[in-house]
Amino acid sequence: QVQLVESGGGLVQAGGSLRLSCAASGRTFSSYAMGWFRQAPGKEREFVAAISRTGGRIYYADSVKGRFTISRDNAKNTVYLQMNSLKPEDTAVYYCALDFAGLARATEREYDYWGQGTQVTVSS
Repeated sequence: QVQLVESGGGLVQAGGSLRLSCAASGRTFSSYAMGWFRQAPGKEREFVAAISRTGGRIYYADSVKGRFTISRDNAKNTVYLQMNSLKPEDTAVYYCALDFAGLARATEREYDYWGQGTQVTVSS
């Protein structure tokens, strides 16, 4: 009965920043690994970032490494994606996902629950 709700998407100029949030309604949030994926129109969903249960393991796609930062606040049952130096190719619907295994993994099929997504559009 886990529900994930993304927020924070919007319009931004290239080079700008945006912070996405994903709030989980389920309990024992700290037991789950969380990931961010994105899907551009007409494209397949791709991995962006993931963080383990305790935050000890973090992984990023090469395309966002050095620009994006994933973090979590277990007290708020929320995972964040801070996106800096945004590029037009970052334009996509961003989804957060929950993995009961508690690992930070890059494969979409490993995740058990998904949010509805939030649109990020980068102009210029």
